Amino acid sequence: MVSHTYTVAFEGIEGRLVDVQCALSPGMPHFLIVGLPDKAVSEARERVRAALSALSISLPSRRITVNLSPADLPKEGSHFDLPIALALLAAIDILPKDAVEGLVSLGELSLGGDLVPVTGALPAALAAAEAECGLICPAASGPEAAWVGETSVVAPKSLGDAIQHITGARILDVSSPGEVARASGGPDLLEVKGQERAKRALEIAAAGRHHLLMVGSPGSGKSMLAARLPGILPPLSPEEALETSMVHSLAGLIDDGGISRMRPFRSPHHTASMAAIVGGGKGAKPGEMSLAHNGVLFMDEFPEYSRSVLETLRQPIETGDVTVARANAHVRYPCRFLLIAAANPCKCGYLADASRACARVPGCGADYMGRISGPLMDRFDLRVEVPPVAVQDLDIPSSGDASSVVAERVAEARARQITRYSDVQGVTVNADASGALLEEVAGPCEAGQAMLTQAAERLGLSARGYHRVIRVARTIADLDAREDVGAKDIAEALSYRIVAGAA
Repeated sequence: MVSHTYTVAFEGIEGRLVDVQCALSPGMPHFLIVGLPDKAVSEARERVRAALSALSISLPSRRITVNLSPADLPKEGSHFDLPIALALLAAIDILPKDAVEGLVSLGELSLGGDLVPVTGALPAALAAAEAECGLICPAASGPEAAWVGETSVVAPKSLGDAIQHITGARILDVSSPGEVARASGGPDLLEVKGQERAKRALEIAAAGRHHLLMVGSPGSGKSMLAARLPGILPPLSPEEALETSMVHSLAGLIDDGGISRMRPFRSPHHTASMAAIVGGGKGAKPGEMSLAHNGVLFMDEFPEYSRSVLETLRQPIETGDVTVARANAHVRYPCRFLLIAAANPCKCGYLADASRACARVPGCGADYMGRISGPLMDRFDLRVEVPPVAVQDLDIPSSGDASSVVAERVAEARARQITRYSDVQGVTVNADASGALLEEVAGPCEAGQAMLTQAAERLGLSARGYHRVIRVARTIADLDAREDVGAKDIAEALSYRIVAGAA
């Protein structure tokens, strides 16, 4: 007689249902796990054996075979411990077979039988809901899994508690969703002295999700400006929060089962590897691109990243997803992020300061910015110079609006875009609009079109660059609550395409 229950194997942010089958047969006592398990799954037999022993349950002196179906799907992770234990307990008639057949479970077992939290509870709960099954997971993972809301989530603290719940000896309460993390007071734009043009570019970038490149000497405030971007972005919608949290769940970044409505802000170091940025490694885990999904990816010292990493950004910027292809895995992750890049104008950083510049000026500036390829540079909608602020100007009172005021304008502009593109699948902000859609809903006025055509010829804009100017102009008009895109909007959008050293 074969008993079976279910668990999941992760392919990107999706959980694929795995049928955990257990059979007892005559022969020499042996415990075998088949179905393409990795080392962690193979070692589950020792953890299961010890956990059952802690409950005074001895394994029968028979051949035990556990099959993880489909057998050609790689199985990775310690979360297979609990489903293997449940299938085995059903096979030896400690648990009712029909009771475990309707369950999806995941969890790592300690040698004493306690359930250890694992990553991926959120996508596992979604897979359970789609299969119309209940979910059993460790107590620490229950509040996270409960966010799906379409399936009952039971979160025992130990294998013994799970057994009592399934047999009806002690029914456990259904888990409730964790707390929604509240936005904490972050750095404010009012703290930035000067840099009015850069702050304006930051507001436009936030309103339309336009990629921004800031070029300036060391200490001019590029990182300081980027750190204030989360404070002006609108909170995640419920759908965005769930999708973003699924990626973070796989990476083990969700604390206490709480889901945040704040947009993620990722700032990898410029020495980060390809796998760290794009994704990969064991199990093809999500990289910084995907962890910044629906949020901000800030890349300081942009030209210092390896050429291969920079060039890999090109396709995800356009498509909003990235495919991690490895010999044993082919996984797709979402990565629709706002890219904020910061760079010095040259290697020494003082290209415009004759008293501090190196002897290779101006050639060093061209060589340094030349590390950013033309196709990648063309994908930045906004390029702005961030000049140094004089020391004597630091005592001048702050100018401009506070982050809260800017955030209101950004939220109103985003709301206009959501309404405008409500009938278009996959488009919520101006940066996502195609060229044909832009001409239909965001075409400039006659004077603006004439200005854009003339500028395109003089600047040698590509078709991509041409449409990106229209996108930015449309966002500028949205910030001013205007339906028409005028010549003034086109002129301002064009001004962000020309930056010394980044043209």
